[in-house]
Amino acid sequence: MVLEHALLHVRTGQEDAFEAAMWEARPLIAASPGFLGMEVRPALERHGLYLLLVQWASIADHRDGFRQSERYEEWRRLLHGFYEPMPDVIYFGETL
Repeated sequence: MVLEHALLHVRTGQEDAFEAAMWEARPLIAASPGFLGMEVRPALERHGLYLLLVQWASIADHRDGFRQSERYEEWRRLLHGFYEPMPDVIYFGETL
């Protein structure tokens, strides 16, 4: 299992709209082969910051599967306009 990690910096004042868009976007990623689960958590002490964690069977399932799909184009349309700056994605391996 691979854990995708990204810190999402949402533009000030757009948090509610972002959260609504994330609920709309969830089924797009969940329908992807290799998708195992997802969490989006708001920071408690930094307004507008969210932690995205997605569990994948492999990096390829995310990078070559979801990101090359039409579902990703819709995901991007729904969510990427909220971010400033765009998030860096980091992959982590199995728990030690």
